[in-house]
Amino acid sequence: MKIGVLYEVWGETESYPGAKEVDDDTTRRRRRRRPKLDREEVFDALTKLGHEPSYIELDGRDATLFALARTKVDLVFNLAESYAGDDTKDLNIPAFMDLVGVKYTGSGPHGLLLAQDKALAKKIVEFHGLKTPFSAVSHRGRLDYSHDVKFPLIVKPVSEDGSIGIDVGSVVDSVKELMERIHHLHEELDVPILIEEYIEGREIYAAILGNRPPEALPLVELDLSKLPADTPRIAGREVKFDKESEEYKLTKSALAKDLDEETAEKLQEAAKTTYRALKLRDYGRIDMRLAKDGTIYVLEANPNPWLSSQAEFAMAARGSERTYNEMIKKIVEVAAARYED
Repeated sequence: MKIGVLYEVWGETESYPGAKEVDDDTTRRRRRRRPKLDREEVFDALTKLGHEPSYIELDGRDATLFALARTKVDLVFNLAESYAGDDTKDLNIPAFMDLVGVKYTGSGPHGLLLAQDKALAKKIVEFHGLKTPFSAVSHRGRLDYSHDVKFPLIVKPVSEDGSIGIDVGSVVDSVKELMERIHHLHEELDVPILIEEYIEGREIYAAILGNRPPEALPLVELDLSKLPADTPRIAGREVKFDKESEEYKLTKSALAKDLDEETAEKLQEAAKTTYRALKLRDYGRIDMRLAKDGTIYVLEANPNPWLSSQAEFAMAARGSERTYNEMIKKIVEVAAARYED
């Protein structure tokens, strides 16, 4: 099968030509200079699986959109997470492919929209009988209450992903700290702010693979227990991306241990319910908190999660006795099957 690996660039120093295949020598030279990107790992896996992959690049110019519309591949493996540097526009990419008749992997525009709006996603999840932390939403000039929230609270953007706007200062214990944090995020990001009750507990990630029915892979836990006592146990920017920070060095993800079978099944069922309710498809990741009393709280949904071989989704796939290549093969198979129905 001819498969285009679609990705976006914005401010990168090197890029591939839009909608053109990159030869193996170029890929090998790039490997010697730095670790492989997820798009390169996916490209290599597709090659080993017997497909004919090529790269399709979006860089914010109309020309790259035209190239995507004209592509002759059988399927696009969609790794694009933003458009022209704007993460909130990622849903327009699958919408565009739907309009021009290009087949692709991963969630469609509806799933991306529902998951991106965390406040809306919470209401949908609650409608389906699952728990999420009590919350309110702050816009510039007004506050929309959905619950009577209690301190401590975690304050974060409604629509950003990748832990944007979330750091050690995100958990607040007083009205003064709350108002200062809201003001800071409004000034920095100019987006509505989600105010949630902070749930102390274990950070659990459930990877979901497939559609009919979706399969819940073995659970992964981000172990935050070694963080200093005065540091909030949250997956902020320092924990996820700042390799020089103490928070990054003291935390790690691994297959969840010490979970009894009943609790693990409840977590996986909650994840599958969330996946279906938010119209995710092919693959996704649901982030949850397991409170000390055993209550499960759904935090957010991640359609089209990061597919690096070192990321949590691939870790869960290995836990299901799949290799990285087998994981990529399954994503291609379930995506292609949707277009055959």
